[in-house]
Amino acid sequence: MTANKSTKAAKKKQSAKKLVIVESPAKAATLKKFLGSGYKIEASMGHVRDLPKSELGINIENDYEPKYITIRGKGELLAKLRKEVKAADKVYLATDPDREGEAISWHLISALKLDEKKAERITFNEITKTAVKRSISEAREIDMDLVNAQQARRALDRIVGYKISPLLWKKVKKGLSAGRVQSVALRLIFDREEEIQSFVPDEYWSIEANLKTKDSKRFKAKFYGDEKKKIELKSKQDVEKVENNIKSKDFKIEDIKKSTRVKNPHPPFTTSTMQQEASKILGFASAKTMSIAQQLYEGINIAGEGTVGLVSYIRTDSVRVSDEAYEDCKNWILNNFSDKYTAKERKQYKIGARSQDAHEAIRPTSSARTPESIKDSLSRDQYRLYKLIWERFTASQMSSAEYDVISVKLKAGDYFFKAGGSKLKFDGYLAVYRKNEEKEEEISMPELSVNEILTNEKIDSIQHFTQPPPRYSEAMLIKTLEEIGVGRPSTYAPTISILTSRNYVTKENKVFYTTELGEIVNDIIKNNFDDIINVDFTAKMEEELDEVEEGKLEWKTVLREFYPGFEKKLNEAEQKITQVDIEDEKTDIICEQCGRNMVIKYGKFGKFLACPGFPDCKNTKPFFEDANVKCPECGARVLIKKTKKGRKYFGCENNPECSFISWDKPTGDKCPKCGKYLIEKGVKKIRICCSNSECGYSIEKPAAD
Repeated sequence: MTANKSTKAAKKKQSAKKLVIVESPAKAATLKKFLGSGYKIEASMGHVRDLPKSELGINIENDYEPKYITIRGKGELLAKLRKEVKAADKVYLATDPDREGEAISWHLISALKLDEKKAERITFNEITKTAVKRSISEAREIDMDLVNAQQARRALDRIVGYKISPLLWKKVKKGLSAGRVQSVALRLIFDREEEIQSFVPDEYWSIEANLKTKDSKRFKAKFYGDEKKKIELKSKQDVEKVENNIKSKDFKIEDIKKSTRVKNPHPPFTTSTMQQEASKILGFASAKTMSIAQQLYEGINIAGEGTVGLVSYIRTDSVRVSDEAYEDCKNWILNNFSDKYTAKERKQYKIGARSQDAHEAIRPTSSARTPESIKDSLSRDQYRLYKLIWERFTASQMSSAEYDVISVKLKAGDYFFKAGGSKLKFDGYLAVYRKNEEKEEEISMPELSVNEILTNEKIDSIQHFTQPPPRYSEAMLIKTLEEIGVGRPSTYAPTISILTSRNYVTKENKVFYTTELGEIVNDIIKNNFDDIINVDFTAKMEEELDEVEEGKLEWKTVLREFYPGFEKKLNEAEQKITQVDIEDEKTDIICEQCGRNMVIKYGKFGKFLACPGFPDCKNTKPFFEDANVKCPECGARVLIKKTKKGRKYFGCENNPECSFISWDKPTGDKCPKCGKYLIEKGVKKIRICCSNSECGYSIEKPAAD
């Protein structure tokens, strides 16, 4: 009997498994390959506990204590995981190696009623056999500083969202939202739009001389100035003065300087720079980039290898590279290029002042796994992003490119011109990573000598106007948020997604435009919460969250310092905001289906006409406001219209018979300079400008009588 019991116990011990819990099935499949039969891999499918959706979930009176509940639909999954936990002799929590991943592991301990002695936390920056095995040997306890930093962020975002959003519902319409980071991003877009609308272009000119050598080689030289200084040409009169002076004059070469210019490689990707480059080069939205990058991190089934993680962790603000990854990359470069292509000294890229430096830069898990070698195992988009990551990282460890540069100074009459050229001498890192900005580096120049006389074949004078700052693209917005310290790598993509899905902004031709709805929300935030939801304050909050992570600040202290001032602003706004309350406005337009007078309602894309008999009558139609100005082309009314994505423009009521369209409001008057129609530009200070960008006519709008 005793022997039988011992045999059963031995069998039970032998069959006892180590359980590893990850977030996703894809990551589970990758780990299963590395860990073997002694380990059972299960996925939590992301978060298992969160704050309730139906209430604030933060007990303000009880020192901001959060209330966590099981996420709806996770009950069956948790029951299955509890059985697996009970059968295992050891549980490893292998969620992502960041604040959120640490918090998920912490929540799993509570939701699964895990004995903390039985459970340990493991993290790996890359899903490779070496990294995963090492993480198990270095298993640790839950890092509560990381958890608390995430709790503080979640609580702050919940308080801001759940306190301001109901105010927007009450004063504007249901379904709107505000957020600690999203509202700052929205403000940036609207401030930029205001800059663009208020921008007054300045005229300037350039002069180019088309020159020919004795052996009929041609090149261009640009006007510089006189022997004293560089001269800016601000008018046609300035240009004519130069042209009259150099007319019929030969150009003499006064000086030639030859030098070598070094172009250094870019650092490997951070989350932000990866999203920026993927947007510029591949045309990916930030959410798409992060989704594909997560797939590459968690593992792809590669022919001949099985499921393997292709890149290191993709949420990082560091450009640091491990010694192991550096050596791997260096060996690949030596094996595929000459030793000239490896940097003489290991390149150390500067880590940003705001960087947490918690993880390495984004890089391939193996330099030998080139994009072309695994192309057939990847989808088109996976291949394109992996190729971008692989090339950027490999190039970052290569030697610099070198250019032979020539600078030529020429004299004609009393004025000096300059010309220059460059020729690639050694490609260095460009052998691997030659993207858009490097393609036009080379400018050829003929052989020239000092005192050589050149024939002036033609002088081109070109009028220019200064341009307003560009509207934000996703790449530019992410770069700006990172530079000012608002948000963190994991927040950029969801922030942008919220702004577009709420229709606060619209994206056309890859840049953001403002909408009427976004303008109302932005004005409410700016006019009532400017001290709390702004760039400086939000960046300061991010720094405090970093201090919580570092164990320097108690997480509830962040909330204790934030909430009293926020609550005061909230109460003031509740009393102050009355003017944006939108009522249904009755019109003279008759519903053709039931005969009622239609009303103006406010929807996702702004105002529209609807029948007040809803739901019996569901008739709706577009609402076009009268711009109170005559069409410059046919004299009919100009209406304020919107594109399908909600961007406002001005169009003739006789469309399509009359094709007049303008993004700016026409004044109804003609330009006294060129005869084109005039438009209004600006937000606070209105200017009357010519619609013809080459004219340059602009005056301040006269004050109303």
